Amino acid sequence: MHDDGALVEKRIDRFVRERLRPAVHRASVPLRVDAWSVTDAPVPFSEAVRQSYTAFGTGRAWGRPWGTTWFHVTGTVPVEWAGEAGTRVELVVDLGFSRATPGFQAEGLVWTPDGIILKAVEPRNRSVPLRARPGGQVDLYIEAAANPDVTSGFTFVATDQGDPATAGTDQIYRLKRVDLALRDEAVWQLSQDFWTLTGLMRELPVGLARRAEIRRALESCIDAMDPDDVAGTAGLGRAALAAVLARPANASAHRLHAVGHVHIDSAWLWPVRETVRKVARTFSNVLSLMEENPDFAFAASSAQQYAWLKEHYPELFARVKAQVAAGRFVPVGGMWVESDTNMPGGEALARQFVAGKRFFIEEFGVEPLEVWLPDSFGYSAALPQIMVAAGSRWFLTQKTSWNETNLMPHHTFRWEGIDGTQIFTHFPPVDTYNAQLSGEELARAERQYAEKGAANTSLVPFGWGDGGGGPTEEMIAAARRTASLGGSPTVELSTPRRFFEAAEAEYPEPPVWSGELYLEFHRGTYTSQARTKRGNCRSEHLLREAELWACAASVSSGAEYPYDALEQAWQTVLLQQFHDILPGSSIAWVHQEAERNYAAVADALTTLIEVSARQMCGAGDGAVTLNAGPYSVGGISGLGGGEATETDAVSTPPAPRATVRRSPAGLVLDNGLVAVTIDADGLFSSVVDLAAARELMPRGARGNLLQLHRDTPTQWDAWDIDEHYKRNTVDLSAAESVEVFADAPEQVGVRVTRTFGSSRLVERITLAAGSPAIDLHLEIDWHEKQKLLKLAFPLDLHADRAASEIQFGHVFRATHTNTSWDAARFETVAHRWVHVGEPGYGVAVANDSTYGHDIGRSTGPDGRTRTTVRLSLLRAEVFPDPAADQGRHELRVSLRVGAGIPEAVAEGYRLNRPLRTVDGVSAARVEHLIEVDNPAVVVEAVKLAEDRSGDLIVRLYEAHGSRARARVIRHFEATDVTETDLLERPLAAGAATLSADGPALALELRPFQLVTLRFARP
Repeated sequence: MHDDGALVEKRIDRFVRERLRPAVHRASVPLRVDAWSVTDAPVPFSEAVRQSYTAFGTGRAWGRPWGTTWFHVTGTVPVEWAGEAGTRVELVVDLGFSRATPGFQAEGLVWTPDGIILKAVEPRNRSVPLRARPGGQVDLYIEAAANPDVTSGFTFVATDQGDPATAGTDQIYRLKRVDLALRDEAVWQLSQDFWTLTGLMRELPVGLARRAEIRRALESCIDAMDPDDVAGTAGLGRAALAAVLARPANASAHRLHAVGHVHIDSAWLWPVRETVRKVARTFSNVLSLMEENPDFAFAASSAQQYAWLKEHYPELFARVKAQVAAGRFVPVGGMWVESDTNMPGGEALARQFVAGKRFFIEEFGVEPLEVWLPDSFGYSAALPQIMVAAGSRWFLTQKTSWNETNLMPHHTFRWEGIDGTQIFTHFPPVDTYNAQLSGEELARAERQYAEKGAANTSLVPFGWGDGGGGPTEEMIAAARRTASLGGSPTVELSTPRRFFEAAEAEYPEPPVWSGELYLEFHRGTYTSQARTKRGNCRSEHLLREAELWACAASVSSGAEYPYDALEQAWQTVLLQQFHDILPGSSIAWVHQEAERNYAAVADALTTLIEVSARQMCGAGDGAVTLNAGPYSVGGISGLGGGEATETDAVSTPPAPRATVRRSPAGLVLDNGLVAVTIDADGLFSSVVDLAAARELMPRGARGNLLQLHRDTPTQWDAWDIDEHYKRNTVDLSAAESVEVFADAPEQVGVRVTRTFGSSRLVERITLAAGSPAIDLHLEIDWHEKQKLLKLAFPLDLHADRAASEIQFGHVFRATHTNTSWDAARFETVAHRWVHVGEPGYGVAVANDSTYGHDIGRSTGPDGRTRTTVRLSLLRAEVFPDPAADQGRHELRVSLRVGAGIPEAVAEGYRLNRPLRTVDGVSAARVEHLIEVDNPAVVVEAVKLAEDRSGDLIVRLYEAHGSRARARVIRHFEATDVTETDLLERPLAAGAATLSADGPALALELRPFQLVTLRFARP
């Protein structure tokens, strides 16, 4: 039978397409266009306005990749537009936009001749309202960025355009339109009526009376209008829709708080320098909207982006600041950037909040209480404690909606971290952080909301992201029409705080989710762009080392503390922890810049450390060896300095000498604690814990095995490692050479050289006297494509779970695949160490820059379970950077036998905070400022206070996962000590049990508890 409803809906679509939309502008006239192209980096307006411009017409090509063209547009508003009631004059610009998603192509910023920013133009935001009158002159500048669309529609085709050196010089855009246009307000409003009603209609079940009612009203609207005079009959059309728009929502309808928002990646498929301009474009759009819509509020995160605005666009920043004071422009998140949370270390994550909140408090007088991280690639189980310690109350995320296997069971819940801290959390059921407030999105939010029957409120962030322009007037119009619309959820223009306060009041006892929010997707981000990851890891440790010794120099010798230099270094590192930089998912330009920045940070911090050492020890001809780690190494106590022994190994006095000998099975390295046999292939055929008389290599297995896998993800190249990689594996067992390179009582070593494909690897295997750890130093010249390199250690252990270090503690993850949640966690993140064991015995595998791991169980030829620890060393994806990871890499790994969690913690620090010898000093000893008498309580950071008062800050945590009592003994003068939050503000009720006795402070900590102490100095 004929479906009349479907035919009516086709009629509606055609009317909108052919009649309504073209009638939004009653008239238009082209403007004169002149142009000037920037040959290199973008220039400020003050420079651009002084240049000589040449005639440039529409239809002409412009813009080499990543270039900038300034268009000077001039003209006169037609006098015949006078008396046109219900209209407004607009500048309408089409830079050559494609139908691709906004944010991934050309964008423009419109300026007045006196340097005031009006608004931006993007593919879905092409008009700029003007105050020009008929007969008046128009004189404007458009700063147009020729950003190439490197996505190819996200088909993940390798592209050279992500690197300016290979992007080419051909013009990639063609200017299509620069017009003055006269917008008909009634027609525009009618088009919004149609958009909202048709969107709702298509979400309602076929046969539902409300759907038929809307369809009939839309048809009646078309009937009432003259298709040849849409402007003249738009009022009749709106009248025909008034009743159906006025029908209120059901009392039980889902309640949505719509928050104007923009997600701007601080770098991704464009460089950091372009993000600076994206922020200016978007924020100017928002300010323009606020002028027209007094009920509209907007939330934006990332202190870094506001700081860029302050530096590069001070006039725009002042306007933003005024709207912040008015409560309409809402800073959220409280972090320096929306960082990755898997890989930054504990202190770095803490500093994200310290730096971010400091900026917002100092610049605006506001402190964001909601942590806003919609797009990071999974969320560390340490995050709840860090957020709460920073003074935050609420957390918002979205990305776990991308899970491939398991759906999160909640949308509103309390998230519990490793120390038991909980934070009220919302996961918007709309499943996007770039909503348009369409009927489809609103219906999805209501349909998917998991808390039905217990609560009925969720948040929807709306606005085009990544330079797409942010919220639009069309979105605000949709929100108004759905404030109470029969058949739809209700929509309230809101702010994050208003939502969270309403949600807490409605749902005071939500369910609890304990542990990490693991993203079952984008697992390759733990490994991609290894140099960026190594730079982050090294920078984090150097920063803490530089702060420690600068603090010690200030306390001991009165040296000036280098606040500015340290702050600059921290801000660089924090920026590069953004969730598309540190994860390795950006274009080549971004990672090249990141590596240059890390090198500059390393140079600056190394100089600071050496200067501090000479300030502490005085100038002279001697040397001092510094230990910035919390544990004694090589005879030098933690956080102190002295004369080192021959090795940086953890000492076990008395330490037998290390030896190397040949046996029929291969070369045997032995130090009385461990004996490792390295066969002719350079693999571990035997690892014996001599103290425990235990062989760790399973029968028929060999350790130190490099494995090369095919790495062709189904979807997102740099982001994903898919489980099918395991089905194509080549063991790199053949060695080019295996030779002894060190044979001394303090250390023995074997060098193994391998070639495979187009790559070469040199591995130095060493065993130091007194150390239960076998050290591996790998130098890899990597030239593979779409391959994944792993390093495997099969172990004769029956471990049902593995411990992986995260920020300020560790998590346990199953090694089996009993449930779909376990099976989906086939690639995991760890910081400096992982640990596997049986009751009473374990092994730790530590690293100095490798985050990706997989730890699982298999059955050996003897029918027994074995546990294998594998580290993901390198990848070679082709999108978005076709040269990712090519070239030289250097990294360290250690295998420590007979290790429990305490030994694993110490091993991680040993590998990552190596001893440092500084020459040119007179004193060979540095007294530690802080001493802790329980190894479970680790001093993570020692610094001077952020307020530059000279007070000394000590951050420590319980690292073993058990309750701990400890005495913290200071070796400096102090008048008082206070427990504070991360922002160094006194806590009303301290989280730790704390009592002072002279220079000693007694603490009692919960498992993994984080404590910040502030010592007031005279």
